[in-house]
Amino acid sequence: MKTTLTRCCSFMVLLMMIVSGFSAAYAQDVQKNGSEKQNTPAATAAEKRPIKTIGVIGGVSWASSIEYYRIMNEQVRDRLGGVSSAQLLMYSIEFGEFSKQEKLADKGDWTLMTKTIVDAAQRLKRGGADFIVIASNTLNSLAGTVEQQVGLPVLHIADATGKAVAKKGVRTVALLGTTYTMEQPFYRDRLTRYGIKVVIPSKKERDYINTVIFDELCANKVQRESREGFKKIIDRLRKEEGAEGVVLGCTEIPLLIKQEDVSIPVFDTTQIHSEAAVEYSLNGE
Repeated sequence: MKTTLTRCCSFMVLLMMIVSGFSAAYAQDVQKNGSEKQNTPAATAAEKRPIKTIGVIGGVSWASSIEYYRIMNEQVRDRLGGVSSAQLLMYSIEFGEFSKQEKLADKGDWTLMTKTIVDAAQRLKRGGADFIVIASNTLNSLAGTVEQQVGLPVLHIADATGKAVAKKGVRTVALLGTTYTMEQPFYRDRLTRYGIKVVIPSKKERDYINTVIFDELCANKVQRESREGFKKIIDRLRKEEGAEGVVLGCTEIPLLIKQEDVSIPVFDTTQIHSEAAVEYSLNGE
């Protein structure tokens, strides 16, 4: 009986030693793995500085908002690695009602449309956004109003585009967009700050472009005939107006026109704006 009890005690001691050794080894492995995880690009970037939350005003239209969301997440994944994704909020405006407000704005009454955009930015601020991205070239004309009334910086799409054009060394660009974007100075003036000359389509061409944007592209309808029409306009501006590049100054136009469609550099403002937002989110620049 005594011998049996002795053997049992010895076995228990041995078992406790094995378990203790395993626990120590496991703890070391956990510590090691934790250290390795902390050295990943994503962790290093997060430790370097807090990531800013992007606040996107989308839905204007939803077709391009999808592209913003996709591009931003792909950019963060490519920069930080692994399964990293963008830290963002998006408020999607109901475009059916908003399009009525746009028609009022076309007639000179911006009251309701401005109120809607400011309200969207305020919602994003309450949700924790650190800065605002207005996912529309035309509506970036309200950037100053949003900054003033909401108190958050707005990453202006024309500034991001101007930097991209200047970096490419292009000095004269054709600007395609809504009638408002092509005709009003808010966009052209921003581009000229970067030493860029802007040429625009004829009145007939501007009306055609505007119709395609609102009747087709905002509903995510991409027509081959419209693509050919846009290509002819761009080619004419290249030949007759000296355009060295073309700014797709409506976030829906990149759904229709790609670099392979034309012979001069294409500046996709959706891509450019999304990349600039990610850069600001990660690096504050």
